[in-house]
Amino acid sequence: MEWSIQEIARAAGTTSRTLRPYDDIGLLPPSRVGTNGYRYYDRPALVRLQRILLLRDLGLGLAQIGEVLDRETNEQDALEGHLAWLREEQHRLTRQIASVQATIHALRGGEELMAENMFDGFDHTRYREEVEQRWGADAYAQSDSWWRGMSPDEKAAWQDRTAALARAWADAAERGIAPDGEEAQALAERHAQWLRGVPGTPGGTPAEFGGYLRGLADMYVADPRFAANYATRDGGSAGAEFVRDALLHYADTAL
Repeated sequence: MEWSIQEIARAAGTTSRTLRPYDDIGLLPPSRVGTNGYRYYDRPALVRLQRILLLRDLGLGLAQIGEVLDRETNEQDALEGHLAWLREEQHRLTRQIASVQATIHALRGGEELMAENMFDGFDHTRYREEVEQRWGADAYAQSDSWWRGMSPDEKAAWQDRTAALARAWADAAERGIAPDGEEAQALAERHAQWLRGVPGTPGGTPAEFGGYLRGLADMYVADPRFAANYATRDGGSAGAEFVRDALLHYADTAL
């Protein structure tokens, strides 16, 4: 079987505009190109696309994804490893959901809160493996050293800056401004500088940072932990999608 680029874009929840650059850089070449110039993809190409999207959701840039695909040529083994990570993440999220539900129940009923139950699934050390898998051990080491070296006041200031940025994004999304407009792009620049303020952030060159930013922008929608940071008052995904679109435009035009 073969699928057109429009068909696999719809199936993958993306657009042909997103997939075409994958061909341009050799990441996802079509199995054939028709006489009409349309790209067509076969079964191995679909498996490769699934791996690309999984790695992109981990925040890897396109260059890093290419390196992983070239290094891990056994697709079944690679997917089984990723599936194991996804199952661990699913289990952790299930524990978090149960923990938060129990806290809400206790608060509503005026019951005593049990500290040993409130933080199940919230162990911050899990981020080490996740960050190292996405961006490397050095990125984690630098960011962890930076955070541990901050004073309580400095940590509070950073958290305030982060919260203010999230509020600014949500406000812009609710007002319905264009993601490629001047105001949204100023927010995207502010967001980029916020990211660059963390030691270990990938991207020694504008192109490398652009790849990292694109992967992160997509993850803001794909990963509910990040999407929640940019939720609008209706609780939907429009806020995260607005942030993604603005950052993707910024990466395409400013980096």
